Amino acid sequence: MKIKSLAFFALAILLVGCNKTETKSLISYVNPLIGTSGHGHIFPGATVPFGMVQLSPDTHTEGWDWCSGYHYSDSSIIGFSHTHLSGTGRGELLDVLFMPFTGETNFESGTRENPENGYRSPFSHKNETASPGYYKVLLDKYKIEVELTASTRAGFHQYSYPENSEQKLMVDLFHSLKSDVISSGSLKIVNDSLIVGSRKSRGWGEGSEKDWVNHEVFFAARFSQKIKSAQFYVDGKLLDNATDATGKAVKVAITFASKNNEPLQSKVGISEVDIDGALKNVDAEIKHWDFAEVKLQAEQQWENVLKTFSVKSDKPEKLETFYTALYHSFVAPFTYSDTDKRYRGFDKQIHTADNFTNYTGLSLWDTFRALNPLLTIAQPQIVPDMINSMLAQYDQYGLLPVWPLCSSETNCMIGYHSIPVIVDAYFKGIKGFDANKAYEAMKTSAMQDTSGIQYLKKFNYIPTDLENKSVSKTLEYAYDDWCIAQMAKALGKTEDYAYFTKRSQAYRNVFDKNTQFMRGKDAKGNFVEPFDPTYASYVKCDFVEGNSWQYSLFVPHDVPGLIEIFGGKQALATKLDALFTVETSSLEGKPIDVSGLIGEYAHGNEPSHHVAYLYNFVDQPWKTQERVHEIMNTLYSNKPDGLCGNEDMGQMSAWYVFSAMGFYPVNPADGKYIFGKPEFSEIAVNLPNKKTFTVTASNFGDKNIYIEKVTLNGKEHKKGYITHQQLLEGGTLEFTMSDKKGMVFSMD
Repeated sequence: MKIKSLAFFALAILLVGCNKTETKSLISYVNPLIGTSGHGHIFPGATVPFGMVQLSPDTHTEGWDWCSGYHYSDSSIIGFSHTHLSGTGRGELLDVLFMPFTGETNFESGTRENPENGYRSPFSHKNETASPGYYKVLLDKYKIEVELTASTRAGFHQYSYPENSEQKLMVDLFHSLKSDVISSGSLKIVNDSLIVGSRKSRGWGEGSEKDWVNHEVFFAARFSQKIKSAQFYVDGKLLDNATDATGKAVKVAITFASKNNEPLQSKVGISEVDIDGALKNVDAEIKHWDFAEVKLQAEQQWENVLKTFSVKSDKPEKLETFYTALYHSFVAPFTYSDTDKRYRGFDKQIHTADNFTNYTGLSLWDTFRALNPLLTIAQPQIVPDMINSMLAQYDQYGLLPVWPLCSSETNCMIGYHSIPVIVDAYFKGIKGFDANKAYEAMKTSAMQDTSGIQYLKKFNYIPTDLENKSVSKTLEYAYDDWCIAQMAKALGKTEDYAYFTKRSQAYRNVFDKNTQFMRGKDAKGNFVEPFDPTYASYVKCDFVEGNSWQYSLFVPHDVPGLIEIFGGKQALATKLDALFTVETSSLEGKPIDVSGLIGEYAHGNEPSHHVAYLYNFVDQPWKTQERVHEIMNTLYSNKPDGLCGNEDMGQMSAWYVFSAMGFYPVNPADGKYIFGKPEFSEIAVNLPNKKTFTVTASNFGDKNIYIEKVTLNGKEHKKGYITHQQLLEGGTLEFTMSDKKGMVFSMD
């Protein structure tokens, strides 16, 4: 092992800082174990911002709360795989499992109930460490200390074995979530320190019924010790004297010729293109065997991202909650093109991303609401790359993304929410993509004849007797269509502007003034009976992962119109009050995504995320301040169960980051941030344009949750929002707080 380099010490000093008041690095406030319990579905392992590799422990592969492969309630580890999803409601990936071991070889993984029966090992959270770019755990069964770190496209393993023990490693290509089907795998020993392989699987993406493959991953693993021997196990049979193997269930147990009991290290590159791509990725990004240096580089990447926000607080637990939320906001989407720019497209052909980094894992139904607007502030340089990735999918697939994963479109959830992401970037002046081509792609996606859009074009709503999830689809398409209309107007497309503006009003056609709810309407124009506003189902239902209570307030593009159909500001305020105070209906038989309940408000799922801010529009902003304070302080924490619902690739955390600053993008594409209630006495946003926008809260305290006065750059500010442009110009937004209900804002 090399002695830690001078660079290590120099960067370490940089992280510590020279001021006594700044002795802690920002990464020290991040706890990746937050969200690994409850329904957060977080993985705790090593990754870098937007990295292709997420090197993390897997504890179980079946059940909703194991979508990331890990849950805090478990006490044994199967092994460490290289790809994971961050807080999704459906599982996938878990590619290429490594598990160090000693003693007899057992090719079975064992079970949670009987971890001694396979290569699985018990562990204790007392001997587990997780931080940005680093993970460490002691495997109790083998007394092996495992350390993991990562670069963008490669994982770095370091295993410290007990003295006088053989150093062994299991590589399992059959390991996966139970919802996946492994089609085939291959492994090959290239020389005494390199193995390569690949596997094909059928999982979440579409097209799987046709060819049984929608995900293929390649890997190349270099080892610091020489391979002494290997046992290949294929489809339940042990092969004799093999150096390679192909089959459905492929595993290999490798024994190494260790020197003086030095730790075994492995550098593992992955690629969706080919073995050559995996080799290039690992060799380009990790050129040496200095684990500490790679770990420090990963930590520095995270420190650079986190220092976009400087927060003042005397409560460490609050800083942990905030900076962990910020960390989770920048785990996804993840890099999908290799160091040589190649990637596998949606046509299954190999393409080159000449002028952009290709990204995948765009959970757009979730992230268009807050995560994508947050990226335009804190990480604007990746926004054009994301949009160019969307346009590449349009070229290869014919439509913009819904929920793309690797080289497959999952078509998970509803809407065409690439559109608000593109429109938001366009109006915020973010360059680097072809706006005219983007508009063409937006219009094509909005004019297709599937997913209920064919009925929307005919009726200007989606009839419940012709399409499932009809009301949710009507409402979400209406929002996306408003976004198209705004860009059409900016591009001088007058007829399109009129057409999509009309479609953006479709929400009016599913609103029942008598019940004051959005509800299903048939093709004849009749509201369907019986009607239960609390009803929600995954099967036949007018709503997606929610009910009429939650969806009846989803008109973020036309809040004045929402006020009108409810009968005025007080009527909408009464509806909002009822949402938060109505007795929560039984969750039995309902979608498990509906969680984090306050009345029928469900913060654990995205359709509710803007709702608390609507009180600003009905002249009762103090109720926004009360509810936002309640949500931040009861539904978020620095504990493993500190998320009340799925993280959803950053959306749950992005809501907190925005709200802690004191504002939120109710309409994610209009460039306005609506006031809520600041969670800290000061947050400075260190913008990429070298300017600083600071939010301060004078008279700040636990009981002073109401806004008495607002000033922007020293001048009284009577509007209930700031604009993105005002934020980018830098300056100071000061909230004067009080324990009494304060000012009413102008929302014009």
